[in-house]
Amino acid sequence: MNLRCIIIDDEPNAVNLLEIFIRQTTEWQLLAKCYDALEALAFLKEQTVDFIFLDINMPQLTGMELAGLLPRTTHIVFTTAYSEYAADSYGYTTLDYLLKPITLKRFYAAVQKIETHFHLKDRGVIAPPSAPATEEYFFIKSGKTFHKLLLRNILYFEGEKEYVRLVTSGEQLLVYRRLKDIEEQLSHPFIRVHHSYIVNIAQLDKIQDNHIFIGDKQIPVSEKFREPFMAAIRQRIF
Repeated sequence: MNLRCIIIDDEPNAVNLLEIFIRQTTEWQLLAKCYDALEALAFLKEQTVDFIFLDINMPQLTGMELAGLLPRTTHIVFTTAYSEYAADSYGYTTLDYLLKPITLKRFYAAVQKIETHFHLKDRGVIAPPSAPATEEYFFIKSGKTFHKLLLRNILYFEGEKEYVRLVTSGEQLLVYRRLKDIEEQLSHPFIRVHHSYIVNIAQLDKIQDNHIFIGDKQIPVSEKFREPFMAAIRQRIF
């Protein structure tokens, strides 16, 4: 798919890696490599792109500050080493959120998501910003059956060795996948909270003593994932 993009990142190694991945896996046109936000602003005033790769931690203007200066219709793939900005990123037209160091496998998953978005947009399937957005869904294969699930209905994913248990309010499905593979395809409001759990933040009932409660289910929050999880929660604290 012939899409036009630019990379905005002050780290040359990160820029070079993204450029290599783009050349290896896509037919996209990489129109520019900008090493600070001001350079990117100047370029975007003169050129039209389909989307941008945007680092968050940059001097002068951060990626979030730059995103706030761009038209709200600007499509963005955020790239950062810090997961705590994930919740903030979804105030923009975010296509994906890539955590550094970005692997080729994770980048390829992003490619599929980006190209699917623009393919649907070209067909008029994706509504314009002024219209109600189509609810996100995907299909899960369990046994010989493909089940269509709305993302908002999923409560949590629970890893069980080589399988993942997907739980909604009305059913449970056992999927032959690793939890890590599923995590790489998910974005906000889903977040990893434990070696064995990914939860839908929108479905939480309460948080107490390092545990999450979704209905009658009590899910532990491990030390490794606690800070990114609480950073996302703090975005919603009054």
